Amino acid sequence: MYVDPIRDLVLQHARLSCEPAKVTSDANLYELGLTSLTTVNLMLALEEHFDVEFPQHMLSRKTFESIRSLAESIAELRPGD
Repeated sequence: MYVDPIRDLVLQHARLSCEPAKVTSDANLYELGLTSLTTVNLMLALEEHFDVEFPQHMLSRKTFESIRSLAESIAELRPGD
């Protein structure tokens, strides 16, 4: 449900050093070039787009490792959707 918009946001804000086709749901975003700075940019874009705020316990490499893990986190933050 959230995978496509998250992928779009990743492509816009993460400044990955790869071809867009490599940005799949399970691809490791850090291996594709995600850095600590671009993680913050991506987090802010996700928070604005989905009207959520990532709590402290979700601010980890594991949360931002893939589009799938981000979709699961957004789903947890938006349980009514």
